[in-house]
Amino acid sequence: MKQIGKWIAIVILSLIVLITIGVSYIVLALPDVGKPEDIHVSLTPQRIARGEYLANHVALCTDCHSQRDWSKFAGPVTNGLIGEGGEVFDEKVGFPGDVSVPNITPYNLKSWTDGEIFRAITAGVRKNGSAIFPLMPWPYYSKMNREDVYSIIAYLRTLKSIKTSYPKAKLNFPLNILVYTMPQKAELRELPAKSDTLKYGEYLTRSAACMECHSQDNNGKIIPGLEFAGGHEYMVNGKIIKSANITPDKNTGIGNWTREVFVARFKTFNNPSKAPGINASNAQTIMPWYDYGGMSESDLKSIYTYLRTIKPVNNKVVNK
Repeated sequence: MKQIGKWIAIVILSLIVLITIGVSYIVLALPDVGKPEDIHVSLTPQRIARGEYLANHVALCTDCHSQRDWSKFAGPVTNGLIGEGGEVFDEKVGFPGDVSVPNITPYNLKSWTDGEIFRAITAGVRKNGSAIFPLMPWPYYSKMNREDVYSIIAYLRTLKSIKTSYPKAKLNFPLNILVYTMPQKAELRELPAKSDTLKYGEYLTRSAACMECHSQDNNGKIIPGLEFAGGHEYMVNGKIIKSANITPDKNTGIGNWTREVFVARFKTFNNPSKAPGINASNAQTIMPWYDYGGMSESDLKSIYTYLRTIKPVNNKVVNK
């Protein structure tokens, strides 16, 4: 019996050592996406204008990195403090941790090189080398065009510097260990010609991370076959809100929407200062309509063209 107990103790000790080595490797050696590039983004008027458009109306950097007024429909950014950060994702909204979205104005990014910002956007690694949980949809930004990312960086450099700081992000176990394995090297793509409506629509849809919000997931992985079919749950003001089915299914998706109806739906939301309040007859939505409403009609038409080509999925989404 003593011999058996001795071997059991050795096995347990060996497992502890292996686990410790494994965790140490993950924490100390990962993420491994390479050093930030030595790049210097020129702040040209063209880049700043393109970056302003992408950051505010496509990739929505400023939507997540600003505080939204959830007492109004679609939670518009209304205080004018663009990029100040401060939105909180914690267990109250169903998030496994406590994350305050950081400030991305020059106040916080002034010590970051352009290469460090580029790596954060496209590979999910901070200036200090730590991993960014894909609450920020960098896996989608990683497939953007290099020049478009440069444009976003140029625009961020021009934001009004706002002096705000927030606590360091905390993730629950085991996510606080697994997050080190998540960052990946960028897979930058060519920018399709706008005249190629289908490919350009696909590019915009991916850059806007539409699939991320409009798909159900299991432990962070999108469930195969339910891409764009809606049903992803969010908690806002204590209520669960589900994203819509945007596949071309005629019964439960947007299969009966014409291109004109699709564009008009977005263009309805062109003035965040006029966003109505939330009450019993006016349900809330997580969809940042007042940001996407600033997209050009041609870009919205391209997205519509692409969405018409994806697989229709019969999935009825009901928000109570």
